[in-house]
Amino acid sequence: MFRPYLYRSGMTLVEVIVVIAIYAVLMISVTSTVSFLYQTNSYAVAQAQEVDTARRGLTTWTKDAREMIPSAEGTWPVAIMEPNRIGFYSDVDKDSVIEYVVYSLASTTLYKYTYEPSATSSYSTSTPSRTFIISEFVQNLVQATSTFRYFNAAGVAVAPTGLLTDVRYIQVHLIVNIDPIRSPGEFVLRSSAAPRNLKDNL
Repeated sequence: MFRPYLYRSGMTLVEVIVVIAIYAVLMISVTSTVSFLYQTNSYAVAQAQEVDTARRGLTTWTKDAREMIPSAEGTWPVAIMEPNRIGFYSDVDKDSVIEYVVYSLASTTLYKYTYEPSATSSYSTSTPSRTFIISEFVQNLVQATSTFRYFNAAGVAVAPTGLLTDVRYIQVHLIVNIDPIRSPGEFVLRSSAAPRNLKDNL
């Protein structure tokens, strides 16, 4: 007796397991890719923000350094010249009072300290009047690279142990990276200043 073929809809257990396994692999792959892209993008955004912060800080340093002037006591404009610290006198807030300013790299943070003169025109450096953070992720110390470099009127480098009165030109070099282990890697910022009020520039 002839029996017609009966079509059975549905999937076998093995087919269901295979489909679920493929779906799981695809979901894990997509999730991992999205997570990686998100992490990479968030790091790149954070790095770009920090570079912008450091760039604005260097703009401030350049303005301050160009306008350095003898102190309220009449001492030479440059007070400290070290590889990772510079101190000088300048009217940074344009109030006709000459402040003592120190830019100093401590660990990976570059600070700006401002000290106001006393009534007797002397400067106490025990406590700064104001403190600013220029950048929190400077890698100069880690890479043994000088932050500040000094030159005389002939363009010859002046060693930190040299005469303060020889300085006529200053360069700053910042290596910024919020995470040295990860990509996209470090960003190098450079600026320079030829102070207008040093004797050779009058």
